[in-house]
Amino acid sequence: MGLKYCLMIISLLLTGTTACLAADGTIDSGDTAWVTMSTALVMMMTPAGLALFYGGMSRYKNLLNTIAMTFAAYCLASLVWVGWGYSLAFGESSSLFIGSLGHFMLNGIDAASVSGTIPTLIFVMFQMTFACISVAIILGSVVDRMKFSAWIVFSILWITFVYAPVCNWVWGGGWMHSMGALDFAGGNVVHINAGVSGLVLALVLGKRNGYGKEPMIPSSVAFTALGAALLWFGWFGFNAGSELAADGVAASAFLVTNTAAASAGLAWLFLEWKLSQKPTLLGMASGAIAGLVAITPAAGFVTLPYSLVIGTLSGAIGYFGVVVLKKKLGYDDSLDAFGIHGLCGMWGALATGLFASPAVTEGAAGLFYGNPGQVWIQLVSILATIAFSAAATLAVVYVTRFLTSGLRVDAQEEQAGLDNALHGERGFEIE
Repeated sequence: MGLKYCLMIISLLLTGTTACLAADGTIDSGDTAWVTMSTALVMMMTPAGLALFYGGMSRYKNLLNTIAMTFAAYCLASLVWVGWGYSLAFGESSSLFIGSLGHFMLNGIDAASVSGTIPTLIFVMFQMTFACISVAIILGSVVDRMKFSAWIVFSILWITFVYAPVCNWVWGGGWMHSMGALDFAGGNVVHINAGVSGLVLALVLGKRNGYGKEPMIPSSVAFTALGAALLWFGWFGFNAGSELAADGVAASAFLVTNTAAASAGLAWLFLEWKLSQKPTLLGMASGAIAGLVAITPAAGFVTLPYSLVIGTLSGAIGYFGVVVLKKKLGYDDSLDAFGIHGLCGMWGALATGLFASPAVTEGAAGLFYGNPGQVWIQLVSILATIAFSAAATLAVVYVTRFLTSGLRVDAQEEQAGLDNALHGERGFEIE
């Protein structure tokens, strides 16, 4: 079975062509309204939900810097996407690796353009919000120590050279799509991609001063919990909106998204309660996000019972990544972008190959529905994403370092706090 799929991949890479994501058709007002609303929901996830989630976990002296870098990521990704990112991800091309620049500045796309049953401009915007949150997720690995100027350059380069290619592979007709990899809303494209990239950037930057020697207390767990709730709310657009239609699959994705988040939040809570005797709000919020990450690639493919399995195990996997693995290996992933997004994204992508059901989406079947080959396909896609994200991000990091005055703030600024040192502002007034 493995040899068969390896040969198929080689054949596709040598002879295939990238197909358009959706054919022109007739606009459906219900589908358009739903995807428009989903776009707004996903937009809110970055400058509101993720900003509060990350901001609350950062130290009080870096709260505003964390939020500012999240806002900057959203603004930068928005412009890169409509400039050339969308074209690289979805532009017609003879390559299975990348699109073209045929839609540079959305050339050839206007108000009359249609993709499937929705205006193409809405599809562009919906996909833009995914690019925005993907680069912002990386920030969680490096808060407290990265220069704002370096973050700006890194974000532009990462969306262009890391995010857009993986997006093309999975959703733009590239080689993973041609191979049959299943990624409903971004297990590979968003979470594995961003989680691995965050770990690479954190390793290059090095640990925060005092890491492991002094307490690094979150500025506001209340902010983090509120951010998690906003992310949970926005994730309904993230997952159910990825059906690009107001139909039964979207409804199923909505249901399993909520179920996985709830079961993961409780799994983390009870595991933490058992092992440390403290059921923390931070743990429960982190668990819910872990469940949302894991169900993302599977949302349009799995039934309710398996969403419980995916969610419960993702709570345990997230806890292991944050509490056990990071401590054992000694890396400083500040807010656990890799531990939650990277690891749980991998689990979710693999689980899709196990539990995908043709009863939800016709033609999608995993191991438990008589198609063991899907597990191999998912594994290939996971390993390829990890390898490419790590290598390409490392290249982007070194180019960023070359183009700027360095990646890391100096020791005095780090000690004083980046809110005042870089922005001249403070999130809290401390006597």
